[in-house]
Amino acid sequence: MLLLNRYTAVPEHQESTRASFASSVFNIMHAIMGSGILGLAYAMSNTGIIGFSLLLLVVAFLAAYSVHLLLELCGQTELTSYEDLGFYAFKTIGKVMVAGAILIQNIGAMSSYLFIVKSELPTAIAGFLHHNYNGSPWYLNGQILLLITVVCVVLPLALLPKIEFLGYTSGLSILFMVYFAIVVIVKKWFIPCPLFNGTMNYVQNFSSDECKPKLLHISTKSAYAIPTMAFSFLCHTSVLPIYCELRRPSKSRMQKAVNIGITLSFSVYMLSALFGYLTFYGKVDSQLLHTYSQYLPRDTVIMSVRICILFSVLLTVPLIHFPARKAFMLLFISNRPITWLHHIAVTLAIQTAIVLLAMYVPSIQNIFGVVGSTTSTALLFIYPGLLYLKISREPLKSLKKLQALGLIILGFLVGAISLPVICITWRHSENVA
Repeated sequence: MLLLNRYTAVPEHQESTRASFASSVFNIMHAIMGSGILGLAYAMSNTGIIGFSLLLLVVAFLAAYSVHLLLELCGQTELTSYEDLGFYAFKTIGKVMVAGAILIQNIGAMSSYLFIVKSELPTAIAGFLHHNYNGSPWYLNGQILLLITVVCVVLPLALLPKIEFLGYTSGLSILFMVYFAIVVIVKKWFIPCPLFNGTMNYVQNFSSDECKPKLLHISTKSAYAIPTMAFSFLCHTSVLPIYCELRRPSKSRMQKAVNIGITLSFSVYMLSALFGYLTFYGKVDSQLLHTYSQYLPRDTVIMSVRICILFSVLLTVPLIHFPARKAFMLLFISNRPITWLHHIAVTLAIQTAIVLLAMYVPSIQNIFGVVGSTTSTALLFIYPGLLYLKISREPLKSLKKLQALGLIILGFLVGAISLPVICITWRHSENVA
């Protein structure tokens, strides 16, 4: 049987294709910015403006610092992938831990993208048809449209042995995110408070407190905040490959690119979350575009944003699929030749899993919460600190090793506190429904 190049998910890059500093910043932003931007306004509504701002700033700073630790390890070991660092530190167990977390996190990310397709594509079609969306016709059924989209668009692209040409869509994806943030800012001044109800009439009975922003707010739903932020800032699986492509690579040069990419992403995240929250206050949905569809179902600008986000999603899912397939193969068939049969079977298995999750998970906040509090937290906080403690030759009481230990403790605390609360809240919501 025809053999594939080992783990074809990661294309080989020649020296002639070294990336400039600007394009590396661009690639980092593309690795960071994704569906998480749609859940940050909801996170702000459950933590308050000050609480959210402080948490987002802390997560962004810690993301940059954990990347710094990975770059230090990259320089010490001359390894170029997260999985290789795991193997170097803890042999097979380390490889399994890192590859397993990457696989689950990527499946969660792809599921969140397909959840957007399921929830937004019917609304987009209904808007163009000037149809009051009630989910009755098949072409307005989110699950049917999701299946059609995956079979006709996502699966054929994911089955390709190389998908390098989709890398050129990263620029469009970032432009779409910036466009989304701009529209959120502008629309703040066109949606009054009190809000419209579903029939586009003003809500008559409302409390004046509903139109006042909360500066600090704590509830059980606040447990979604940090996991959603961790989900939104995770770029660590892409940093080392981007570092390898950087022209005149050095740790300081790459760290500067990471810092700029995280700062720009932080700015877009902060603006979209702030103005999304100040538009809908406590009425903001866990998926911000869905909130707009409730109050402005036929707004041309919102429809254009929805189409842009859907287009970005459809081309991003196959890209995320490739590192997920690589992680799967590292875990389960690492000692055997990779054939086309393996390639197709693994692709179908992963696609089936993400479609089922997108279909049956009731809310995108559950994906952000569960994946963010487990694998995203591990990849962002726990593993960089753990690998640094194991690999670095510095004394155990050195400042960096103490900071690495602090990252590990923080990661475990976030997971230990957030995950149980999220699961209890999820179960309570199901019982109420």
